[in-house]
Amino acid sequence: MRTRDGVRLDADVYRPDAAGPFPVLLMRQPYGREIASTVVYAHPTWYAAQGYIVVIQDVRGRGTSAGKFELFANEVADGEDTVNWAAQLPGSDGQVGMYGFSYQGMTQLYAAQAQPAALKAIAPAMVGYHPYADWAYENGALCLQIGLSWAIQLAAETARLAGDEARYQQLYAAARQLPLNDPVPARPEVLAAIAPESFFHDWLDHPTEDDYWQSLTPQLDSVDLPMLHIGGWFDPYLRGNLRLYREMASRSPQPQQLWVGPWGHIPWGRKVGAVDFGSKAISPMDQVQIRWFEHFLKGKLTDLLDQPPVCWFEMGSNHWRRFDAWPQPETQRYFLHSSGLASIRTDDGKLSQAPLSDGDDVLIHDPWRPAPARGGHAAIPAGSFERTEIDSRSDVLTYTTGPLKASLEVAGEPAVELICQTDAASYDLCAVLSVVHPDGTVYNLTQGYRRCDRDAIQPISLTLQPTCFRLNLGQALRLSLSAACFPAYPVNPGTGNPAKSARLIEAQIITLTIQHGQSAGSKVLLPVLPSAAIG
Repeated sequence: MRTRDGVRLDADVYRPDAAGPFPVLLMRQPYGREIASTVVYAHPTWYAAQGYIVVIQDVRGRGTSAGKFELFANEVADGEDTVNWAAQLPGSDGQVGMYGFSYQGMTQLYAAQAQPAALKAIAPAMVGYHPYADWAYENGALCLQIGLSWAIQLAAETARLAGDEARYQQLYAAARQLPLNDPVPARPEVLAAIAPESFFHDWLDHPTEDDYWQSLTPQLDSVDLPMLHIGGWFDPYLRGNLRLYREMASRSPQPQQLWVGPWGHIPWGRKVGAVDFGSKAISPMDQVQIRWFEHFLKGKLTDLLDQPPVCWFEMGSNHWRRFDAWPQPETQRYFLHSSGLASIRTDDGKLSQAPLSDGDDVLIHDPWRPAPARGGHAAIPAGSFERTEIDSRSDVLTYTTGPLKASLEVAGEPAVELICQTDAASYDLCAVLSVVHPDGTVYNLTQGYRRCDRDAIQPISLTLQPTCFRLNLGQALRLSLSAACFPAYPVNPGTGNPAKSARLIEAQIITLTIQHGQSAGSKVLLPVLPSAAIG
């Protein structure tokens, strides 16, 4: 097809082996259309066999499509043009739905922004709806490992398409071992030299939410479409998925459904990290999407819309749970206390529903040996991993409940409130909630990260990744606190300088004092379903 400004965009078109007309399912993506997001979805031939014309298109400047690729810059107009073109394909009935995850999810939102009449329903999965807060940064901290890895991948594809083998090989090597040891770790020299046009430089140069980020954010205020929202508990863009769902569900009369599985970004299977969540965790989303599009593109009545619109996988019980709306759980408070040895002994720090008057904990962050990332939503690989070794480090504070005397069901967004004192101009906080099994093994369930200034209002509030889990009799809940999670996020040098200019040599040792023990002191705010209780 040709865009309105004359650029040729290429697509593969898959057709049912039957007489039409048929509705069209469209995916627009930047990775080479032959992949067709088969890392998480069934192949387009499967979707075509369900009675759809399936179009997989290379976006501008990617694959074999002409033009210059610029991150998100042309997706509104090109998306509108493509929807209108797809609706007029031979055998099309004029109705178009869109599906896809990650960048392919964002192209749905940009196309929807243009409101082409032929676009009837979409299924955005794992989208960083607000690219600043949902994709590039988390609570002011740069998402280094994921962002840099993606920037190198796209730059390598640019070099490959240009036939520049030398640059491609350099970037290929950098992707296999991220260049994190340059003078400015967040701005590696290989990317600056080989891909000076990379979007990642812009992301570094805009460390706060300004007009640059507003220009990248899909404008959906007047959009009213049925949307099937798909996320994963260990996906880095879940914040964006939930922001989009909440916004649309609050104002749209069109159906909105939310499905969240126990998955990272890739793949969507029963095992993520080191934990097998059972056969029910295998992705049902291909079948769910077909039921969604059967209803909105073919007018067939399915039972999908007869069921509650929020469907979450509950880790621990390992089954799907449905809610009539975003759950409104009770908030239970668990106070931190210890004898002052929570950094040395994993059996010293306690979580208790009653505040106790006891000492503070001192945490020493050494940038020479920062607390490492392991799993969660922002690291590669993502997921749930055994973390006893990390919790045993002296730069990690741990606080644990006693063995549970009743089940504990958590659904929503946990948070911590911490009273922190430091002389450093800036510091980071990483909070991880984990399950402690009776045999002493520890597996992370959810975590959060935040960049803080010394003069920030106390207590510091840190919202963790949304989650849904069940702890059973005899298990315990643990909070782990550190001042780093590297390389998921860059090491905070303590100088107050943003990641774009933070030099490795400037990194300082940071002393943090966590105050606890009073009713207004440091605590965990846990969203617990009303039927749950803790012993």
